[in-house]
Amino acid sequence: MAEEAILGYLLDNEEITDSGQFSAEHNLSHDEVVNVIKRLHAFGYVDCQNIKRVSSVLTDEGKKYAAEGSPEVHYFLAVPAEGSISKDELQKKLSPSDWKSTTSVFRIGSIYAVKNNWVERGKQVSRKVQHVEDKVKNLLLQIQEGMEPDEESLNYLKTTRRLVEEKVWKGYSVKKGPNYAPKRMSFATDLSRENLQNWKELEFKEYNFNAKGQPVDAGHVHPLLKVRKQFKDIFRQMGFEEMPTNNFVESSFWNFDALFQPQQHPARDSHDTFFLKAPSTTRELPEDYVERVKQVHESGGYGSRGYNYDWKREEANKNLLRTHTTAVSSRMLYALAKKPFTPKKYFSIDRVFRNEAVDRTHLAEFHQIEGLVCDHGLTLGDLIGVLQDFFSRLGISNLRFKPAYNPYTEPSMEIFSYHEGLGKWVEIGNSGMFRPEMLLPMGLPEDVRVIAWGLSLERPTMILYEIDNIRDLFGHKVDLGLIKRNPICRIGIE
Repeated sequence: MAEEAILGYLLDNEEITDSGQFSAEHNLSHDEVVNVIKRLHAFGYVDCQNIKRVSSVLTDEGKKYAAEGSPEVHYFLAVPAEGSISKDELQKKLSPSDWKSTTSVFRIGSIYAVKNNWVERGKQVSRKVQHVEDKVKNLLLQIQEGMEPDEESLNYLKTTRRLVEEKVWKGYSVKKGPNYAPKRMSFATDLSRENLQNWKELEFKEYNFNAKGQPVDAGHVHPLLKVRKQFKDIFRQMGFEEMPTNNFVESSFWNFDALFQPQQHPARDSHDTFFLKAPSTTRELPEDYVERVKQVHESGGYGSRGYNYDWKREEANKNLLRTHTTAVSSRMLYALAKKPFTPKKYFSIDRVFRNEAVDRTHLAEFHQIEGLVCDHGLTLGDLIGVLQDFFSRLGISNLRFKPAYNPYTEPSMEIFSYHEGLGKWVEIGNSGMFRPEMLLPMGLPEDVRVIAWGLSLERPTMILYEIDNIRDLFGHKVDLGLIKRNPICRIGIE
């Protein structure tokens, strides 16, 4: 109906000067008229120009003051013509039925009544004049009736009192376009069998081959998985084989004891480890290997004095959520020792669990990246060389190493890299050579050495995606929009 009205009007008239006025005269919705003008303009039936009008309208508070009067006048009228009144009595007088809803009348009224020099306020309030004019109400009524007050008064009502706001109206003026016709031709939009058979009688709508289609609903890969894929590719380029890490539940033996970690170590306390209630203990362990581990813990061996304590089998049997993927490494090395020895390079990237307080940089579960090399005669120099190769493939070439302590590696080193953004050295991982007390009870040859290193997956992912709170990356509070928006993050390979 709006389209017929616009095209019909332009048949006999040169221009629609105001779409708002046109809508009112033809009893049409202005929103509908605007939509039709835009559509006709897109097809070249009309040319249009924007019209913009700015007017002043009352806010809800302004409407209230226009109807009932300003707070300062209410305040003034509540003060006795002769004598004075206390502040408490005046406030009660201004709010006899509902104190809270009219507290603003007392507060705002007192401010402007004093500012206008209408009253004198101390412990008591008294009038300084006997008659006042409600200029605020009069100005508001003028605006309500469509009249504009002077600029100073208008600015006072807008910015100081916030009783008036600007309202912007947008419309169009319309003229005939290059493709004008009294009636718009209907274009065929579907390539149906019927339309193709009658194509000579039809006018087809032009196709916009540059227009983007509707986004296809599909799954999205989490940033952690994207970065994990990049790390996996780097390990595979270096000839590493991935370890099976699908056992989140592990026994204390493989998680701690096999790694020459003493049973009284603080990390084994329930404050750092999640122990299982059911099943609470493991079903079986390799008994001959368990005996050798027990002996090296209690009395030493292989050049070690051990820890000199009473090793308890019941502690080793306890099931837990693994605290590191090195538990998998201990299983893999034990399996390797049962066969004729072959040098191996292993890696793993999977989830581990620690009973830590949750904050912006820590969660109770996270991902550990671990790599290890097992071969004859490896040295600390080999470890440093492999680390430099590994991290250079991540785009990190400026490394430093600091001596550290780990129960199952000696020597051990923390890995630091210089962070250009922070302007300081930051720790990026830990490393070391597995102890003979760990390797030799497994049955590995005496000259076999294992070098290993580990780091978290979350920290590099947070750096690469510029996320400063780990809870925004991993867990139940993650914004799904983050998953959809973030592209694959390419790690720099030198």
